[in-house]
Amino acid sequence: MSVLSAAPEAPVAARPELPPSMVERMTLILDAFDGRSTRLALEDVARRTHLPRSTAHRILDQLVRLAWLEHTPFGYRLGQRALGLGGRDGGFEEIRVAAAPLLHELQIKTGMVIHLAVLDGADVYYLDKVGGRFAAVVPSRVGGRAPAHSTALGKAMLAWLEPEQVDVQMGQAIGRLTSRTIADLSTLHQELNRIRQRRGLAFERGECFAEISCVAAAIRGPEGPLASISLVGDARTPLEKVAPLVVDAARQVSLSLHPNLDSGRRPRAVPAAAGPTWSAQTLDRLMVAGENGDWL
Repeated sequence: MSVLSAAPEAPVAARPELPPSMVERMTLILDAFDGRSTRLALEDVARRTHLPRSTAHRILDQLVRLAWLEHTPFGYRLGQRALGLGGRDGGFEEIRVAAAPLLHELQIKTGMVIHLAVLDGADVYYLDKVGGRFAAVVPSRVGGRAPAHSTALGKAMLAWLEPEQVDVQMGQAIGRLTSRTIADLSTLHQELNRIRQRRGLAFERGECFAEISCVAAAIRGPEGPLASISLVGDARTPLEKVAPLVVDAARQVSLSLHPNLDSGRRPRAVPAAAGPTWSAQTLDRLMVAGENGDWL
């Protein structure tokens, strides 16, 4: 009588031992992002790090709050603090290089002060400032910050975010700088809706500094706002006349960075505007006037 021997069972793969400390686990998650443009969902992070999903989610939330990561509708990506380790510009050199010739062209055409800024939490962070005769009066500097809700630069970028993301981004940071500053989230959302109705044009008159006015438009990427450009003048500057110039400059920088960007479509994350207060025809007429050099 022959005895059939049982086939040996396949060895069970040992689960990688989890790092014991929080610092090691955070490092493990950051190492999962192998490039500036890497986007990972929660499941991707858990799979790459072998961390339990609940653990990965908890640490991801902490990294987002500390700006090491950013949470977008398309997943997690490296945040400004992580990107900033590679250099003082925080990883924005590509935007600065793409925008530089347009900023100088705007300054030559208008004689106004030009700003380039990015959104950093509840603030705008100035990447560049091109001065005119008014530059010394404008209390801004490259590397400086200002509350996003009080500037045309900030509002132009916030308008391209979901309302819920604006609430998280701004938190309790809204406060008055002048008597004209927006001081609560409800009023800010109303203003952002007006900006969307104006096809992305943001205005600010005396909200950050009493005697200064600005108009701005966002530089956009496939996933939302990348930066914004503003024209700065005094309280008497007719911003509506120069507004199409800043719109066109922001559009050109957007297409320079993302040639396949369909600039005529609003990202799905942003709610549709109820109805235009500044019609496309009006803006187009102003654009034609600008091409003829008839601005100020």
